[in-house]
Amino acid sequence: MISSNALMKSIIAITIVAILSSLFICQGEVETMKNLEVKLGFSQVPVDCTCDGRDASPKIEIHGLNATSFAIIVDDPDAPMGTFTHWVIWNIEPMDFVPSDISNDPTLVKPIKAVQGSNSAGRIGYMGPCPPKGKPHRYYFNVYGLDKMLNLKPGATKSDLENAMKGHILQQGEAMATYQR
Repeated sequence: MISSNALMKSIIAITIVAILSSLFICQGEVETMKNLEVKLGFSQVPVDCTCDGRDASPKIEIHGLNATSFAIIVDDPDAPMGTFTHWVIWNIEPMDFVPSDISNDPTLVKPIKAVQGSNSAGRIGYMGPCPPKGKPHRYYFNVYGLDKMLNLKPGATKSDLENAMKGHILQQGEAMATYQR
């Protein structure tokens, strides 16, 4: 019969091996992921792309994409109530850029084929920066190159998209711009 002390040592050893194994696996995924170059063409979000303008989505350039599809998530980590998601869009066919002024339709056919989710305001499509007056906010445009088209319905949330992308991200890139009112 195994003593409780020996059993405890075995459980601790197995736990340590499991933790170390997961660290090496995750580290390997990060090391093999090819980075994308994401360019916005501005460091401050143009007024036209904000609530103070037309709320038009900006042009986003993507360089080095080698994937079946890609997704974009735009976040403001400086929002007063925590991170605010401004745009969730996926199943974009490979291209060098996403044109500006994408409509807020749930499923897009022109000028690009894509599916859009709900932003933090609960609306489908792009919602431009609209921070409270004061310090500048940062807006992160995260682009993910994926190994497949995702089976995710229009209106899905950022969390839904992140869960659907698990295990399918081949490449990743980011650009950041600020906006202040």
